[in-house]
Amino acid sequence: MATAAAATDLINPSNTRIGWIGTGVMGRSMCSHLIKAGYSLTIFTRTQSKAQPLIDMGAQFASSPLSVASSSDIVFSIVGYPSDVRSVLIGSSGALNSLRPGGILVDMTTSDPSLAVEIASAAAAKGCFAVDAPVSGGDRGAKNGTLAIFAGGDETVIRKIQPVFDCLGKVNFMGGAGKGQFAKLANQITIASTMVGLVEGMVYAHKAGLDVGLYLNAISTGAAGSKSLDLYGSRILDRDFEAGFFVNHFVKDLGICIMECQNMGLALPGLALAHQLYISLQAHGEGDLGTQALILALERLNNVSLEK
Repeated sequence: MATAAAATDLINPSNTRIGWIGTGVMGRSMCSHLIKAGYSLTIFTRTQSKAQPLIDMGAQFASSPLSVASSSDIVFSIVGYPSDVRSVLIGSSGALNSLRPGGILVDMTTSDPSLAVEIASAAAAKGCFAVDAPVSGGDRGAKNGTLAIFAGGDETVIRKIQPVFDCLGKVNFMGGAGKGQFAKLANQITIASTMVGLVEGMVYAHKAGLDVGLYLNAISTGAAGSKSLDLYGSRILDRDFEAGFFVNHFVKDLGICIMECQNMGLALPGLALAHQLYISLQAHGEGDLGTQALILALERLNNVSLEK
């Protein structure tokens, strides 16, 4: 069994090799911060061309999660779905199989809390550590290094790797294994209803004959102001639906939330409504758009368009 006592000294670029699995919208920016901070990075992603900008910056490309872990002290992952997390970390060709004793797995994907506990248990059995550390802040937070990081696991281990987290944003210790995932799911529940409120307000303002841009600017400094408004208000007005966070992934997150609510005996109707509205986007083939595309669902419901 690994013990927290083995994880004491803070890490730095001279004593720690980092592995990274998943260089999509979020991972690519996050990796670039670590490279700029001086860390040696070995990366794997299913589509190597997506990793080319990082390879050009000096990252080494590995052929598999196994290969990443064999040359890393800490392996980070940020992939799509819980099935991907299982595959790249504890599957037959997963990173844990070649991670040295004392090594650390850090999964930053939004995933099942129960899977985070399973990964932590599997890591401990091999003399390693695991942290679940999903993030919030979208593509801009990743680019700016201002992500909110929700960390679950051994607090000593999380504090040890804080210098890496500091390159990416602000780490918040939430409790034992799985608690980072629970915190992120609560975050997604809050965002879901906020996004519904944002786009409903915009549709109402439009129908009332207001200039929606002026309206958003007017409410941004009042009680209706929100991060969602700041991040997505102008994008919605510009019909910019490029994904900072995919509808498909948000439906996945909200589905996990609903499953956990069933386990807890919780009724959260706002969550259920948002989930249904986002599923309607998928039904229209819009799953690869960003979450701000929720406006399209409300426009269809009301037979209006904010498009200028």
